[in-house]
Amino acid sequence: MRKKNKPKRPTTDEFLQYIPNRTELEWAVNSKGLVEIMVPKFKSKFGKSFLNLIKKENKFAAKMDKIGSTVWKECDGKKSVKDILDILNKKFPKEKNIDQRLFLFLQQMHSLKYIELLVKQKY
Repeated sequence: MRKKNKPKRPTTDEFLQYIPNRTELEWAVNSKGLVEIMVPKFKSKFGKSFLNLIKKENKFAAKMDKIGSTVWKECDGKKSVKDILDILNKKFPKEKNIDQRLFLFLQQMHSLKYIELLVKQKY
């Protein structure tokens, strides 16, 4: 049996060049200045019908902390991961391992399909 070829993980330098871009999820900033992303609970017709039957909303709020909120706001499809890391270092100078935290956060947001990680075009 053949093993599936896993996609090659990017190097740190390659990852810093990615451009995170928010997907079309609704989001808002709450009274504390923190981001809340409205995420659908179900995408299937069955799930949506079930929630409609029990009169429940098909969304939940994914609440970000201060660092996550800053990152989310900066995922505009224009700034690279390096640009966002520079912003975080200036805004949160005392935070430890901010680079690792950013990388993990972006990977998690990407796996949940909250953001896309675009490859910077070379001209």
